[in-house]
Amino acid sequence: MNASVLACALAVTLLVACSRTSSDTASTDAGAAAKGGARLRIAVVPKGTTHEFWKSVHAGAVKASRELDVDIVWKGPLREDDLKAQIDVVSSFVAQGVSGIVLAPLNASALRAPVREAAQAKIPVVVFDSDLAGDAHVSFVATDNRAAGKLAGEHLARAIGGAGSVVLLRYQEGSASTQDREGGFLDAVRVVPGITVASDNQYGGATTETAFKRSESLLLALNASEGTIAGVFTPNESTTFGMLQALRKASVVKKVKLVGFDASEKLLDALREGDIEALVVQQPFEMGYLAVKTMAAHLRGEAIERRIDTGSRVVTRQDLDDPAVKEIVSPDLGRWLGE
Repeated sequence: MNASVLACALAVTLLVACSRTSSDTASTDAGAAAKGGARLRIAVVPKGTTHEFWKSVHAGAVKASRELDVDIVWKGPLREDDLKAQIDVVSSFVAQGVSGIVLAPLNASALRAPVREAAQAKIPVVVFDSDLAGDAHVSFVATDNRAAGKLAGEHLARAIGGAGSVVLLRYQEGSASTQDREGGFLDAVRVVPGITVASDNQYGGATTETAFKRSESLLLALNASEGTIAGVFTPNESTTFGMLQALRKASVVKKVKLVGFDASEKLLDALREGDIEALVVQQPFEMGYLAVKTMAAHLRGEAIERRIDTGSRVVTRQDLDDPAVKEIVSPDLGRWLGE
């Protein structure tokens, strides 16, 4: 081999080596962009985008993004029962190579594989609102849902004087957050000797419409119009509003004490009117804020907590004029979302 051929061979070898190095570097930790000074791009994936709860989460996420000077991309399924759509959204963000993903999983098991894929692509995931099986995510930001459900059960037990039949209308199978609330509620009422659980195996589904239909059927089957039911617990916004409509239609509203979960303008109006006994409220604005803040801290190499409890409380009609309660249930979304 003459000198010129040898030189060309060496040049080709060097070019291939450089190409491999560049490719290897591109596949390293997506969060490393922060260390290099690149702007962070964080995907925020809610369970749905229609309920007031998620709008508050979105507003909190926007606040965090402005304070921390990061970009967020808000995208999730329209309905809270569209599991395939949520999985597709997560997979799309992994393919895009975002810096990190903040996710409220619709199903505790079904989102495990997409989150593992994100971790393998060096894209960290912070889970919020509802827990996820496995340990591929770096942090969990949420209400202590079992404790919140227990608060609901204890309040309902007092509201009905510790005696009578109660109903639990569940949300949907696979949702870890609502399952924990349901379990906490049952823990609280089952230890009260005078209380009987008349039904705890019916699911309202992801929309107000499905929850209304299931509630109507349930109240009819239990002869609620005859005074057989003293109280009801519903574990999220859609089941609460669906049950409220069914109680109104059956003309047993106020007679049957309804303790619901989460807040919307319509639910707060019903609480003020006395059609709802109480609402257990989370802090969705704070949840969105802390989830994005936790992800940004992790991407910037800061220490973060593995689990962060954002808190919950019972709100009654008497609490509605409390400024602290107003800040939780009626945040100024327009300031952050431009609505």
